[in-house]
Amino acid sequence: MKIFSLIKDQLISSRKKFIPYGKQNITRNDIKSVIKVLKSDYLTQGENVGLFEKALSKRVNAKFGIAVNSATSALHIACLSLGLKENDYLWTTPITFVASANCGRYCGANVDFVDINPDTGLMSISELKQKLEKAAKENSLPKIVIPVHLAGSSCNMREVYELSKKYNFKIIEDASHALGGKYESEPVGSCKYSDITIFSFHPVKIITTAEGGMAVTNNKSHAQKMMDLRSHCIVKDKERFIEKTPGDWRYEMQSLGFNYRMNEIQAALGLSQLKRLNYIVEKRNNLYFRYKFLLKDLPLELIKIPNNTYSSIHLAIIRLKNKSLHREVFSKLRENGIGVQLHYQPIHLQPYYKKQGFQKGDFPISEDFAESCFSIPLYPELTNFDLQRICKALKNLLNYE
Repeated sequence: MKIFSLIKDQLISSRKKFIPYGKQNITRNDIKSVIKVLKSDYLTQGENVGLFEKALSKRVNAKFGIAVNSATSALHIACLSLGLKENDYLWTTPITFVASANCGRYCGANVDFVDINPDTGLMSISELKQKLEKAAKENSLPKIVIPVHLAGSSCNMREVYELSKKYNFKIIEDASHALGGKYESEPVGSCKYSDITIFSFHPVKIITTAEGGMAVTNNKSHAQKMMDLRSHCIVKDKERFIEKTPGDWRYEMQSLGFNYRMNEIQAALGLSQLKRLNYIVEKRNNLYFRYKFLLKDLPLELIKIPNNTYSSIHLAIIRLKNKSLHREVFSKLRENGIGVQLHYQPIHLQPYYKKQGFQKGDFPISEDFAESCFSIPLYPELTNFDLQRICKALKNLLNYE
């Protein structure tokens, strides 16, 4: 009887609580790692940041890692390290967080977009080819292209890379969603087909440092430039000094930089979380395929994972076959305590970018995606009761009970 009573209590509790679309997973070891730093002599500029950089870059088969206070900061210094400047062009996709585009504006560059593949939500290679052909004729080719690995699945980086050789642009992979994923059996972040890859450690991402990000690269010059930029462009290595004057106290600010450093507390948390990366990604994949089975008879579909890709499943994005129900189903799920989220409102329709000249109809596939898709909850601690509750709510709202 106690077992049945416990199950009943769990069911009642699961109906009442709010289920977010994503959340952090913190263990006792994570907490111990943070406490250890708090009791140490260094809360910033100690050894943990360097250890985290080495551990993560090794994990993704990259030579260098540069940890910063956010993925937005990482995108900014990545653009600067590749020489992006005023009147250059940066291209990305409309279906991403605004930071993927804003990093170009921080550098004074013009930002434009490439529409998506409707099945995956990823940058469309055919759209990219057409846009590059047109830009070549108009002398407006991009200096940087930023493919975004939406929901944890890699873009077709081999084809983007081949196009970069033909049209002479640099590539930054926005892999904020994709740590732990693979493309053609290589870890996302290996930079085999890009100049720099960016990861995010926001609480809803694959692993967290509370806030934080990292750029990884195989290019020593880019790495050094990003390391300088994250810390005011202050140089302490006498071998790199411009003015050769004596004094152990000496340092040089050689150009204009920023305070984008990651602190020791964040890095210690990241190191601890990184040890569980395989478990976290495997759990996310299991939940994704459980959803796929439970929702298979409904008039909706999960966005597809491309071939040659192992997704880290940052998001479970569903597309309603009848997009006229989009707002109603979204609102009703929220009213029932299920924290669905839109990923994303197309960037070109944000007020700031409308002022840059973009308007509705510019990227119709992305606009249709936003009007028919949203994310349902997915994170490692999502229980079977939660999963059943979410699926039952969708069945009720879509009249498939």
